[in-house]
Amino acid sequence: MAGRIAARLAELGIALPTPAAPVANYVPFTVTLEGRLVVVSGQVPTRNGVVAHTGKLGATVSLETGQEAAQLCLINVLAQLQAAVGDLDRVTRVARLGGFIACVPEFTQHAQVMNGASDLAVAVFGEAGRHARSTIGVPSLPMDAAVEVEGMFEIAP
Repeated sequence: MAGRIAARLAELGIALPTPAAPVANYVPFTVTLEGRLVVVSGQVPTRNGVVAHTGKLGATVSLETGQEAAQLCLINVLAQLQAAVGDLDRVTRVARLGGFIACVPEFTQHAQVMNGASDLAVAVFGEAGRHARSTIGVPSLPMDAAVEVEGMFEIAP
């Protein structure tokens, strides 16, 4: 039987992909504090192994596309989280999300882009999905990704 979060993902039409392998010298997630905290490394907007949204916000990428990229990044974060904990019903809180937005220097709508990920976190986890957040603009991201999202999650023992 599917758990509560798996059912919610299905209602939203989201199927979690196979977690992506790291592209450099890092691990996709770490579990600390006696298994109560999971930190997921930054995930870019890949779909079927290909970066789906490339370029820079304020140049070749629209705000709406940036939001879609952030949402896809969070889906990939959730795939890593599921690999870490087995069952997303164990998530008691989305503690923090961090967003990196590839953009031109004049771009100032970083927060609106990152809302793509934040809104999905709340849609999936309800009140437990409300989180602290940092969002910054950067000149470039790996593989020319438009957005990268990382996460920190509290887990039930």
